[in-house]
Amino acid sequence: MADQRRGVPGTDRVLADPDVAAAVERLGHDLVVRTVREVAQRARDGLLAPEQVVPETVAALPDSASGLRPVVNATGVLLHTNLGRAPLSAAAREALQVAAGTTDVELDLDTGDRGPRGASAVEALVQAVPGAEAAHVVNNGAAALALVATALAAGREIVLARGEMVEIGDGFRVPDLLTSTGARLHEVGATNRARLDDYRHALGPDTGFVLKIHPSNFVISGFTAEVPVSRLRELDVPVVADIGSGLLRPDPVLPGEPDAASTLADGADLVIASGDKLLGGPQCGLLLGREEVVRRLRRHPLARALRVDKLTLAALEATVRGPRPPVAEALHRTGLAERAAALADSLAASGIPAEALESGATVGGGGAPGAVLPSAAVALPGRFAKQLRLGDPPVVARLERGRCLLDLFAVEPADDEVLRRAVLAAH
Repeated sequence: MADQRRGVPGTDRVLADPDVAAAVERLGHDLVVRTVREVAQRARDGLLAPEQVVPETVAALPDSASGLRPVVNATGVLLHTNLGRAPLSAAAREALQVAAGTTDVELDLDTGDRGPRGASAVEALVQAVPGAEAAHVVNNGAAALALVATALAAGREIVLARGEMVEIGDGFRVPDLLTSTGARLHEVGATNRARLDDYRHALGPDTGFVLKIHPSNFVISGFTAEVPVSRLRELDVPVVADIGSGLLRPDPVLPGEPDAASTLADGADLVIASGDKLLGGPQCGLLLGREEVVRRLRRHPLARALRVDKLTLAALEATVRGPRPPVAEALHRTGLAERAAALADSLAASGIPAEALESGATVGGGGAPGAVLPSAAVALPGRFAKQLRLGDPPVVARLERGRCLLDLFAVEPADDEVLRRAVLAAH
């Protein structure tokens, strides 16, 4: 009997196939060769016929050289941290394409001299936020807070309320972040209540600034009291407000969520916010406020280590200047119940037990804690959750009371058909 291994095509022969050669151009030589060898080994082990090596190689190759895969977010969590938080707008994605090439990110084309990095993105932020004299961008919100603590309070004290000493994602705690910069913390008030006099009595010659942190991932209710920025401004020290989720201006859908413009109008010297949350842009940390304060941050040596690249600057500017990003669209979208009913009816007609129902969505990503946003979902048997997650494209749903819920709050209307096909494929 002939040895099947002799019929297995060599790597060079497989690479010469037009479809595989095209994949090399798209994915790179090393990735494709590794896949060819893995498939060929399966054939040598008798798990695959030799003539299937080429088609199986093509089938096994990824769509992209990146390991990231597009996912449909049907969880009902708008800013899902595990799914990359804010999806970018079409304008921001187009800006990324432009920025991926050679750009004038740090060049003044009029003079030919070196220019300020990302000047147009910074200008867009200042124009978008009334009250902001200047702005600076770093790589995330935690980096922004670290830069402020280092530049304004290294070796000095930061005064903040005990109830605002929060833990953020992955076990990181704001107090640990602040003290790692060389600053000391002076906690005031009780866990549930703080008064202006608590802050006033804590001030001294070593005070760098007063920090106001919006507890954006939890809610304390009951016998509580806090001091707003409008009262903290009465103190004779700089006031820094970390508003967290990144609204630049008020949004009536989220009346309890702080925004940069209002916080500056209330008297904050500096506002810290994230770019990839309710702003709907790329991951970055935004610093907006008085010119003198922002200049100190921009010229501090740590600012160089925390600066963002041209891709972030391009996507941020397009988000701020361009049309409403997907996050804002989702917050103001209507017709969810009708979409859920149409999807459920279509699935039921194909023999799948599906039911449309009212649902409650959340902002997520450290934004609008406790706020429940009216939504609609399609309920399926619980077994669908894993099958959909392992599908192509993956659909991440929510398990609730043993049922798989496809919440439409964060799903673009154009993706309803993608959901329908994914459920049919998982059936």
